This record gives sequence, structure tokens and C-alpha cells, in this order.
Amino acid sequence: MTAVLDPTCALARVSGDDLRVPLVQGGTRDYANFDYAASAPALAQVADRVAGLLPYYASVHRGAGYASRISTRCYEVARETVRGFLHCAADQEVVFTRNTTDALNLLAGCVPGETVVLDIEHHANFLPWSRRGRRVVSAADTLAATIDRVAAELRAKPAALLAVTGASNVTGEVLPLAELTALAHRHGARIVVDAAQLAPHRRIDLCATGIDYVVFSGHKLYAPFGAGVLAGRRDWLDAAPPYLAGGGAVAEVTAETAVWAAAPHRHEAGSPNVLGAAALAAACDVLAEFGTSADAQERALTDRLRSGLEGIAGVRCLRIWADSPDCVGIVAFTVDGFEAGRVAAYLSAEHAIGVRDGRFCAHPLLARFGIDAALRASIGLGTTAADIDRLLDAVRSLVAGGPQWSYACSDGRWDPVPETRPGLVAGAAPGAAPCTI
Repeated sequence: MTAVLDPTCALARVSGDDLRVPLVQGGTRDYANFDYAASAPALAQVADRVAGLLPYYASVHRGAGYASRISTRCYEVARETVRGFLHCAADQEVVFTRNTTDALNLLAGCVPGETVVLDIEHHANFLPWSRRGRRVVSAADTLAATIDRVAAELRAKPAALLAVTGASNVTGEVLPLAELTALAHRHGARIVVDAAQLAPHRRIDLCATGIDYVVFSGHKLYAPFGAGVLAGRRDWLDAAPPYLAGGGAVAEVTAETAVWAAAPHRHEAGSPNVLGAAALAAACDVLAEFGTSADAQERALTDRLRSGLEGIAGVRCLRIWADSPDCVGIVAFTVDGFEAGRVAAYLSAEHAIGVRDGRFCAHPLLARFGIDAALRASIGLGTTAADIDRLLDAVRSLVAGGPQWSYACSDGRWDPVPETRPGLVAGAAPGAAPCTI
């Protein structure tokens, strides 16, 4: 597959790319999805892979039946596909998890010491490390100064692990992973990269960078079937207790003792998510086929979005660092005079545009910005220039004349008043929705 730089066309077919949704003022419109950073729609190839495997779905590893053998083969081939996608080193294993949060909590139980972490992280890469000791480094105004602070912390006291995001889930800013990896190793620490936002946009080469561990989620990688990945050095994984105790994680069990299996099976107790693993592997196959032109198209669309928003009076785009050189397709912003939740409700109800609002599971970072909430527009393989322009036009219309409908906030959630869209009307029967809820 060769991606062609043409921002008027989507790079790939995704589920829901032909979805029409109701407007609060009546009628329907094509849905413009700007919430890829939360959960990306399934690639068409991913949905096809799952549909093809479903007739053969069975329990894996110990079944003699044909369907079980096929499922086992698909599951282990998926593991090798992910290994190739990440270019894992010989001593690195791929463990299938539920998602990034699950993978980071698994790794947290394996770390034999303290972890250094920045205060800009998603909660999934911030909260788990407290069990063995978490040391928080406050980010500086520049990326260079922030790296200096990390170096000073690692130099002042030994740490087992440095945990960093690959790309901020709020601003999309990309960290210099090779530099941070070398820094961690120089001070005797390992590094884990939360690649939940990076993996859908940039290739990660564990051999080339020397990264010790990487985690990401299938549902952000166009494979929303409940699988995630922890890939990394197996010695810590083999030395730690199993993440879950149960069948599949053991080599031998007696009434008194258990001999645990080696990684990856040591941490995959129970019946694994075969379909999720196959879906994730299918997404890796598709993304691996895209070349640098895919990156160029994303950068062109992201620049169009950011420059367009910055050109609207009263709109502020958020950045952590003044000198960060690269961003994936995520832009967080605020609109003067309007609460973020109200703007998101307006975009959805009156324009059929889906964005995210709130604190994005990154409360310390939003506190650094001095705001309670923001809006986040994130793009992906199904985004076009027309989608970008629709969002910009809707924000311009809001700033110029305000919303055309009334909105009210209840329990922190903004909704149109009255709500007229099928499936969302208070008290409506589930059958009134486009699908059964």
C-alpha cells in the first residue's frame, strides 16, 4: 500500500466513515470524528480479519480440534506480527494485555525499584508506579530544560525505571525517545514508553532506539477489540510473580506448589483475547505498509488544524514546551468565554462533530495550564481536509454568534435543551436509538 499525499481523501477506510447522525435542529449530517485519541474506529482490514476468524474461534494452546489449532496459530502469529512491528530485540517478549493501563500496571509489579516519571503523564503512566516508589519530575517550560531535570533526578539517586509518554495525549507533543533512553541507561535505569498515542502515528523501533519496554492499546490503533501490548525485556517479566494467577500461567501445579511458566504466558492467565490479538496484528500489518507519505499527510492535516484554530480570535492552542519539534495529530484548545463542555456539546448537536472535552486523565498537566478543562481534536487515517475545515467553520461560527441552541450543564455534563436527537431524548425507549443501547 502506498499512501498518496492528498488531504482531500482519507488514507484508509475505517468503520463509521459513512455514518450520518441526527442534528438537534433537525435533519442529519455526515459525522466528523475528531476523537481518535480516545478510541480510533476499526480499520476495514481489521474488521475483515476478525470476521474471517470468528468461525474458527476456540480456546487456544491445548485444544486438539481444528478450530482450536487455527485459533492458537492465529494468536501466536499475532504475537510475532507485533514483534516485527516493533522490531523487538532477541531478549524482548510480547505480552498481550487488555489495554495500555493494564500493561503499565502489569509492568509496575515487575519493577525492582523506584520509577521516575514526569508530571505531564496520562494517569495510566502516573498512578501505577507508586507501589514501588514514584519520583515525580516537574516539566520545565522547554523540552531541553525538562530533559536536564530528568537527568538531574536520575543522577541524584538511582532509579530502576524511567517512565515517559511517547506523545502527550493532551497536546500531541513527541518526546525524544532515543535521547531519553540513552539518558536512562547512562544512569543505570531502564525506560518504558507509553506509546498509546505514539504508536498509531509513528513507527517505534525497539532495536534502533534501545527502548526497554513499550506499551500501547489496540483500541487506539484501529483495533477496538479489547487487546493491548506490553513488549520488552523478559528478565523482569520472568522474575516477577504472575500478573494473574490461573490456568495458562503455570507449567506444573500440585496441591502445595505451583511452577510458573516463563513470559509471555506467565502473565496471560485465563482464556486470552484471541480475536483482540488478531485484530491488533491486522492493524499492525496495515500501518506497517504506510510509508513516510502517510506521516506527511498527517502533518499537513495537523498543521491545517492548528493554524486554523490559532487564527480564530479567542482560541488558545495548548503546548507544554516552546521548543518541542514534533507533534502527532492531536490539538488541545480552549475558547474564551465558553466552557469546554458547552463547546463540545454545541459541535456535536449542531454540527455532527465529535471532539473530546475535560481533563483527559491528565489532571496535573491541566493544572499546569491553569485551566479546569479543555477541548481536544484528534485526527487519524479517516480524517480529511474537509473534516478539518468543518471544525474550523463551526468554531468560527461559535465565536462570531454563539450557539443557535440552548445548553445546560447537569452533573458536569452539557446537553442541548431540549434534546431532540433520537436515542438521546430523556425517557425515550431504547428502540428509539439508532442501535439498541
